[in-house]
Amino acid sequence: MTQELTTKIAVFQKKKVRKIIHNNEWWFSIIDVIEALTGTERPRKYWSDLKKKLIKEGYFEVSENIGQLKITAPDGKKRETDCANTETVFRIIQTIPSSKAEPFKRWLAKVGYERVQEIEDPELATKRTKTLYKLKGYSEGWIEKRMRGIAIREELTDEWRKRGVKEQKEYEILTAEISKATFGVTPSEYKKLKGLRRQNLRDHMDDLELIFNMLGERVTTEISQHEKPGTFVKNKKVAERGGSVAGNARKQTEKELGRPIVSKENYLPKSEDKKRLK
Repeated sequence: MTQELTTKIAVFQKKKVRKIIHNNEWWFSIIDVIEALTGTERPRKYWSDLKKKLIKEGYFEVSENIGQLKITAPDGKKRETDCANTETVFRIIQTIPSSKAEPFKRWLAKVGYERVQEIEDPELATKRTKTLYKLKGYSEGWIEKRMRGIAIREELTDEWRKRGVKEQKEYEILTAEISKATFGVTPSEYKKLKGLRRQNLRDHMDDLELIFNMLGERVTTEISQHEKPGTFVKNKKVAERGGSVAGNARKQTEKELGRPIVSKENYLPKSEDKKRLK
């Protein structure tokens, strides 16, 4: 897998540092690292000046090892941002005069070590995710559905990669097709309905929303594996068909229950809801 599609948020001394899996290892947002270490209100300017200094001093390998990766910005949109792996970040922070440098290095090493453990034993990543959800107050039943949904999503994205889907925008379009056919709204429209910005939409779905979401994605995977679509247009049609199966089931369920499945309500513990509103 070249790059995970989801931006993760790590926290160092109450400062958020965005990270993403690239080439099977964690890559970190450099401006987030700089802001966490220096407290500057202009981390982009600081990084621009520091990058020039590094090149001037002959450390060309630092620039060569920096990648522009699409990660989620504070406004919820994905934008290309300078990122680097643990080794390169270590080199960058050596040039930053900060009393926080040493604990930051230890923190990075710990994050990197955990990732190595998760690669060797994927079950550890699952356990850590479950623990985080439990700490947030989610029920065991909801967590099991959410974890199954994550596995189904990964199987779908793996299938799309096999069918030639590569660009982030293409994944977003295909996901939107499934969502529209399943729920009648795109993910962005769904998030707006629920009053979400940076939050993960699926973390705010109730049991039935998660179930129909899983159904649409699983059926799409099954159709794709059977028909092996060779173009993006064909993948798009398969996504719409897979979502329609879930959409028809949703409509029948709504008829039986006498209420809509798509809801502006958030499946979110009150404590987490308060944090979101701050």
